[in-house]
Amino acid sequence: MTQPIEILEVGPRDGLQNEAEIVSTADKLTLIEAMIDYGARRMEVASFVHPKRVPQMADAEDVIAGLPDRADAQYIGLTLNKRGMMRALATREGGPKDGKGRGIDQAGCVIVASDTFGQKNQGQTIAQGIAETRDMLRFAKAEGLSAQVTISAAFGCPFEGAVKSETVLAIAEELAAEGPAEIALADTVGVGVPAQVTDLFGKLGELLDGRIPMRCHFHDTRGTGIANAWAAYNAGVQTFDASLGGLGGCPFAPRATGNIATEDLVYMMDNSAVDTSIDLEAAIAANRAFAKVLGRELPSRVARAA
Repeated sequence: MTQPIEILEVGPRDGLQNEAEIVSTADKLTLIEAMIDYGARRMEVASFVHPKRVPQMADAEDVIAGLPDRADAQYIGLTLNKRGMMRALATREGGPKDGKGRGIDQAGCVIVASDTFGQKNQGQTIAQGIAETRDMLRFAKAEGLSAQVTISAAFGCPFEGAVKSETVLAIAEELAAEGPAEIALADTVGVGVPAQVTDLFGKLGELLDGRIPMRCHFHDTRGTGIANAWAAYNAGVQTFDASLGGLGGCPFAPRATGNIATEDLVYMMDNSAVDTSIDLEAAIAANRAFAKVLGRELPSRVARAA
């Protein structure tokens, strides 16, 4: 058996944020429980953003209050700015006995490797994003909350086109100094190809030198997502974002489609002797159950072929 991987399930957050029809809090919690049952142990469950910007995340605190208090599950909330970080921390006040759940276990900070996309996504240039993210990481550390960083649009921008690897690595170097739990590179619009993934993660690995774990986040807009995941694995990445059914997208990235599907990633890894700790049949069953909630078949190729 080769080196095992961890799959970070982003379906409840990234998977749902682009859905036009609002999914009820109860259905989101049922989905999260199904994910735990099929083996997901780290999950992005909510995003602390303004409800007018992303209406699907308006019930973030309600979702978090209803999360199963499982010792074997870690819940992540996306925070784009200091206000979001404050909301994440507020979920931890009081603990499970106050009826509001145990709160978020980790904050996910995001910085965009493009000035234009950064301004559209969260109102920040790269320089402003570095400063804000640095402050957020320091604040989270002072409050005892684990925090990680995702560098979005690391493989290309929908507005500016190609993103230089030097830009991505400079951001990573600045923020690595703050000691985040991990640093992820995200192909937010699905333009990356395996050779690019191999090159950029190889350089990031050299930069981090084992001090901070790497994570990858791929969208399958152009059909290269799974191939990119395999390239990332061979470049030393051990944590992979994926979304049940291949749901997802970014409200501020034109024509971006879903994340790589959890089922597709598990199928590839399982059949390549790479342990994922995910029960594929249970994930396919969860796909079909949630497809009924959405009223349509989900994009996962493996689930469709089953």
